[in-house]
Amino acid sequence: MTELERLLMDAGFLHLTWRNLVMFGIAGVLIYLAVKKHYEPLLLIPIGFGAILANLPGAMLEASSSFGADPGDRVPLLQLIYDAGIRTELLPPLIFLGVGALTDFRPLLSRPITLLLGAAAQVGIFVAALGAFFLFGFTAQQSAAIGIIGGADGPTSIFLTAILAPELLGAVAVAAYGYMALVPVIQPPILRLLTSPREREIDSEDEREVSRTAVIMFPILIAVVTALAIPTAAPLIGLLMFGNLLRESTVTDRLGDTAGGPLINIVTILLGLVIGATMTGEGFLQPRTLFIFALGAVAFACSTAGGILLAKLMNVFLPEGRKLNPCIGASGVSAVPMSARVVQKFVSEHTRGRVNPLMAAMGPNVAGVIGSAVAAGVFLGLLG
Repeated sequence: MTELERLLMDAGFLHLTWRNLVMFGIAGVLIYLAVKKHYEPLLLIPIGFGAILANLPGAMLEASSSFGADPGDRVPLLQLIYDAGIRTELLPPLIFLGVGALTDFRPLLSRPITLLLGAAAQVGIFVAALGAFFLFGFTAQQSAAIGIIGGADGPTSIFLTAILAPELLGAVAVAAYGYMALVPVIQPPILRLLTSPREREIDSEDEREVSRTAVIMFPILIAVVTALAIPTAAPLIGLLMFGNLLRESTVTDRLGDTAGGPLINIVTILLGLVIGATMTGEGFLQPRTLFIFALGAVAFACSTAGGILLAKLMNVFLPEGRKLNPCIGASGVSAVPMSARVVQKFVSEHTRGRVNPLMAAMGPNVAGVIGSAVAAGVFLGLLG
C-alpha cells in the first residue's frame, strides 16, 4: 500500500494549479485558431501543444532560459532543444535559410523603389519599443524584444528575444505569430482609413523583366553589404540570402528543395515546441504579458500605417503614370505572402477586379523580411 500511495502522490493530478489549467485553456485557443481558422497552423499547433506539455506537473517537459542543472541531474527533454537551438541562436537563422529558398525577390528587383516601403513599414518596431521603455517601464532589452513584434516576422522576434530578453520569449513569440495570423483582420481597417477611393484605384505599372544575373547577384550583394554595415544582422540576412542563392542559381535544386522543404519543416517543429515549452503558467500569466500583446498590436498597426503613408508621400514626387497604389505600402510588414494577399483582396474588391496589385505588393512584402532582420541587427548592435 505504501508504494501505491507514493505512486498516487507522485501523479500530476494532485499537483495541478489554476495556472496550469489557464495555460491549458490558452493552448487550446491557439490550437483551435490553427485548426478551425487556419491561423499560422504550422507554428500555433506546435506552440500550443508545447504549452500543454510544459504545464504538466512532474512531466519535465518545460524549457527556460534560467534552467541550471548539476552534473548528473536529469534535464527536461525540451530544455535540451532550447539549449541546443535557442540559446545557441541556431534555429531562427535556419528558418531564414528555408525562407530564402522559398522567396522570389523578382517583384522587388523589378520595382527597387518598393524597398523603401519595406523599410518604412518597420516604424512600428521603434514606436512600440519606445513606448515599452518610457510608458511601461520595461528595460531597454525587453523593449527592443517587444518592439520587434511590429516587424511581423516570427523567427526574427524569437532570435532577438532569445538574446536580449529570454524571459519574454513565450509571450513575444505568441504575440508575433498571433498578429501575423490576424493580418486579414488588422490591416483592412487601416487601409480603409488611410487611403482614398481614388488612391485605391491606381494601377501599377507593368513589371519589368529581371535578368538572371540580377537575381543571382542580389543575394550575394545584400549579404555582403548588410554584414559589413550591420554585422549583428548577418546571421539572419546571411542565411536568408544563401537560401535564395540556392533557389536562383538553378544548379543546386536538391539543396534548395531541402532547405525549403524537409529542413524548414523539421526546424519549425522544434522551434514551435520549444517556444511553447517556455510558456509555463508561472512565467506567462503575468501583467506584463498583457502589456506585450497591447504593444504588439500598436507596433503592427504603426508598421502598416508607416508603409502606406510613405507610399502616399512618394506619390507627391512621382510623375503621372508611375505613381504607386499606396495600399501596397501595407504589405511592407514581413508577413509573407499573407500581407500582399490581403492588399490584393482589399484593392480588387474595391475596384471590382479592375486593379490587382498582388505582384506590386510582393515587392515591399519581401523587402519587409530584410527590413525586420536589419532592425533586429540594429537592436543587437546597440543593446546586445
